[in-house]
Amino acid sequence: MIRSLRTGGAALGAALLVALLPGTPARADAQRAAQWYFGPMKLAEAQELGKGGEGVIVAVLDSGVDKSHQDLRGATVPGWNTARKAPDDNLDTWPHGTGIATLIAGRGHGSGDGLLGVAPRSKVMSVSPTEDPGVAADGIRWAIEHGAKVINMSFTIGHGDDIMQKAVNEAAAADVVLVAGSGNDPGPVQMPAKLNNVLAVGAVDRNNKVADFSAYGPELDLVAYGTQMTVARPRNKYALAQGTSDSTALVSGVAALMRAKYPDMSAAEVVDRLTRTAVDRGPKGRDDKYGYGQLDAIAALTAPRTPPSATATTKPADTDVNAQGPPAAAPESEDTGLPAWLFLVVVAGLLVLVVGLVVFLVVRLRRRTS
Repeated sequence: MIRSLRTGGAALGAALLVALLPGTPARADAQRAAQWYFGPMKLAEAQELGKGGEGVIVAVLDSGVDKSHQDLRGATVPGWNTARKAPDDNLDTWPHGTGIATLIAGRGHGSGDGLLGVAPRSKVMSVSPTEDPGVAADGIRWAIEHGAKVINMSFTIGHGDDIMQKAVNEAAAADVVLVAGSGNDPGPVQMPAKLNNVLAVGAVDRNNKVADFSAYGPELDLVAYGTQMTVARPRNKYALAQGTSDSTALVSGVAALMRAKYPDMSAAEVVDRLTRTAVDRGPKGRDDKYGYGQLDAIAALTAPRTPPSATATTKPADTDVNAQGPPAAAPESEDTGLPAWLFLVVVAGLLVLVVGLVVFLVVRLRRRTS
């Protein structure tokens, strides 16, 4: 969507390719009808399977959220502005975060009007801003401390990889699912999506083809719909947008459904299922354009549970900006190929044989000379 790109010192992930609808609030029922992706994603069924995401908090690290929007009433919890070190207000400075929040947890309004999120019974937590890596890293930590089980990062930053990686690792250790957009530039996957322990999401169009703006590369994990998306804007307005920001929000919403259905499921298993159950597109197996494939909400919610086996969020070695863990320890002893006790028995037996042979020869020699 409007994925703001920040280059140099600051740059909110690029709000890209946005065409605003008329400034006056549009007919809400028209907005619900415009959510074309509900059909192919079978979201009505997914919401039933995943209890609508009830009880799950999704932190939206973004430009803020207009919590007074008619489609977000009752869908938010208190958030935080890490730059001011104060509670956030209803201000969306880009605007961008309001659209992301509504894609995840929108509840609509009236009788079937307005936008419905992927996980309409989940809660969104607005954490802002994201222009600076240190501030964004603090936002991740604040979200962890205040109960977020999923963190949506629909932004890009051009620097501060090490700072962000540390915060991301802390979130992963705290059993939080982290999801980020790959970027709205057909080039390398951007940060924070390229970091370890982050599920990097690209965009596909209505025909399941990779969008021409979607970033790609070896760090890409998953793709989801991200074109011709109707999103909310502050003051009860709406817009038409496209970008990996929107794709990221859809994935975060499905992650919330999974965490509601399986409260004992670890973040690692959630990520594993999302990638393992994805619909394979493009060349067979994982590729740099589609990652492991396209998001399949129903399969992710119904596949048999198995121990996590995929390492989708472990990026290639040459992009690991903060590799951790000690080097492999050297073997304590050389492997002889035999258990130690058996080796000793063999040696002792050989010694007995040699001694016996020497005694035999000595006795025989004495008999000849006597």
